[in-house]
Amino acid sequence: MNKTLSFPPMMWGEEAPDDAFDHAQMKAITGCDAGLISYALGASHMQAALVFAPEVPLNHAMTMLPLCGVGFQNALGALAPPEVAVHLDWQGDLRINGAKCGRFRVMASDTTPDQVPDWLIVGFELPLLPQSDHPGDTPDETSLFAEGCADVSPDLLVESWARHTMNWLTRWEEDGPRSLHTEWRGMAHGIGEETHFGPHKGTFMGVDEHFGMLLREGETTQLYPLHLLLETT
Repeated sequence: MNKTLSFPPMMWGEEAPDDAFDHAQMKAITGCDAGLISYALGASHMQAALVFAPEVPLNHAMTMLPLCGVGFQNALGALAPPEVAVHLDWQGDLRINGAKCGRFRVMASDTTPDQVPDWLIVGFELPLLPQSDHPGDTPDETSLFAEGCADVSPDLLVESWARHTMNWLTRWEEDGPRSLHTEWRGMAHGIGEETHFGPHKGTFMGVDEHFGMLLREGETTQLYPLHLLLETT
């Protein structure tokens, strides 16, 4: 597998010695430039993480989470067979042909919603092969190669993710969030269905302008902002 990857202008890559997300966090804390893509491509598992330097408050910058998810869906859609369906859970899980297949993660230097963080990292991890010898025991979980994507090269997938994410970032900066909202809603999993967020249960009604979850609980609709998904350092 070729691990010398090619990225679009304003992005650059670095292979992580172990965990790509941890490596990106270490680089961000020590002051690396925005646009770093850290990646770790194993035989059975792959990871990639992108470092941002936001210029807007955190509650707006968190849009990078669904934006990177849309970039991933577009990237895999361009490489996978046409019958492979890719959807996004609001909380970060990736779904391929309906089953969970990896997830997105997000972390920032500051968790205060109205403050501009020094850095924000969005990354994904994706199983390439089944995690056990008995995949039938976990029918709601799958792996990339088990879903007809054995010919999808992980290094090409990371490169494609970078290109599509950059494309959406440019569109978001130039045109605002409307087109991103439309694209994301078309691939969102579970809108109109019962779901839960932590101890909260209700009907997933969609998202607000900043992609916060609108959860119908009984007679009221509650808003859960995206920054609640942040991992702590």
